[in-house]
Amino acid sequence: MMKMNESLREVTRRHFFKGCGVGLGKIALASMLAEAGGAALGAGSRKVVSPLAPKSTHYAPKAKSVIHIFMAGAPSQLELFDYKPLLAKNDGKSIPAEIVKDQRYAFIQRDARMLAPRFKFKKHGQSGAEFSSVIPHLGEIADDITIIKSMHTEQFNHAPAQLFLNTGSPLPGRPAIGAWVTYGIGSESKNLPGFVVLSSGGGTSAGTANWASGFLPTHYQGVPFRSKGDPILNVSNPAGVDNKLQRDSLNLIGDLNAKREEAMNDPEIRARINAYELAWRMQASAPELMDIGKEPKHVMDMYGAKVGAGSFANNCLLARRLVERGVRFVNIYQTGWDHHSNVEGGLKNMCRATDKPVAALVKDLKQRGMLEDTLVVWGGEFGRTPMVESNAALGRKLGRDHHPQAFTVWMAGPGLKPGLTIGQTDDLGFHVTKDAVHVHDLQATILHLLGLDHTKLTFTFQGRPFRLTDVFGKHVDKILA
Repeated sequence: MMKMNESLREVTRRHFFKGCGVGLGKIALASMLAEAGGAALGAGSRKVVSPLAPKSTHYAPKAKSVIHIFMAGAPSQLELFDYKPLLAKNDGKSIPAEIVKDQRYAFIQRDARMLAPRFKFKKHGQSGAEFSSVIPHLGEIADDITIIKSMHTEQFNHAPAQLFLNTGSPLPGRPAIGAWVTYGIGSESKNLPGFVVLSSGGGTSAGTANWASGFLPTHYQGVPFRSKGDPILNVSNPAGVDNKLQRDSLNLIGDLNAKREEAMNDPEIRARINAYELAWRMQASAPELMDIGKEPKHVMDMYGAKVGAGSFANNCLLARRLVERGVRFVNIYQTGWDHHSNVEGGLKNMCRATDKPVAALVKDLKQRGMLEDTLVVWGGEFGRTPMVESNAALGRKLGRDHHPQAFTVWMAGPGLKPGLTIGQTDDLGFHVTKDAVHVHDLQATILHLLGLDHTKLTFTFQGRPFRLTDVFGKHVDKILA
């Protein structure tokens, strides 16, 4: 009986530290990646093979890293990529009832009137890709990107839709795609996390669940970096603690944790050990990473980046610097795209902040030869309605509601057909009519380009195998080179 009670106490204590969000649990979640091939556990201690050492892929990969640029709030495809002359012609008229039957919306009624695109469109490059006037810089890379105009999802509210695109499930608790990738193929970074999150513009609707490790070990958790100051809070030594004292302390803690791991065989103890060791190495590597002022002036100007700014432009430049240093997966979150009112003014502001840096990122990667093995993905959680949203009670007018039936995503990088546009929507931009691509198809394609078979990348939890793409999905062959 005594042994049973002791065992129960240990399980309870471990779960507390894992999930409570404070203390050692928080330390374990802060940064989980250790040096590829082994992490030092302290003076005289044994070596432990890192769970994030590079691993074999299912087949030869095209890409070795991903920069996922997530436009949280859902940009309007009708104002940016998918121009509809018939929608412009029918501005202010009621949308045909047969088109909107059985549809659900977050705010507007089904009998809402149509809203014409707010901007002019123009063809760009040899590919003839058509873009709005508010994204002129994207037009400069038209022949380097691959556009999917036929994305669709089942989720029509922000939090579940963001989770669905990032984790494959509308409910919190599943691993993010970056966690699945680092679980599947590890990381090439020695002194930085393999899965890094950069944010600007405020918080996302789904919060940290967008980059969580879910039921995967917390080694694979996405690590949020700040774009100015210390990248991670408390990574610098406090006053009075020099490097020798810090190292001696970590050696002692590492030895104690290693003994505890041997006794308990708890993977979260391993995660804690790796977190301490990575934090030690990051004290030297992170300041150099964050010092974008060392970039040539022409590079800074190309992005529109500024030293000390916590901006989207800085995050795009940081993403390139992270990938350069072996980071496997970088998420860039830019919020502010939820334009229920004044979609025209809102998009002007957002595109002013994002169009130039995004184009600069692709150009920069290409001129450095990094676009040959770095996959760039741009998009939001769903699209916007062809119908107008106007609500005097909420102070809204000339906006667009959530639209899961059709939206646009673009990609750039290895294994893709650059300059290609696939997918088609009807004349009003409501339904996909050709080459429909589901969210799970996009996820399967990203994994495929990294050399991973989405049906074989699984993790058994609570008695059954799980995967990012749940029980369906296929990679999009039409866009693959």
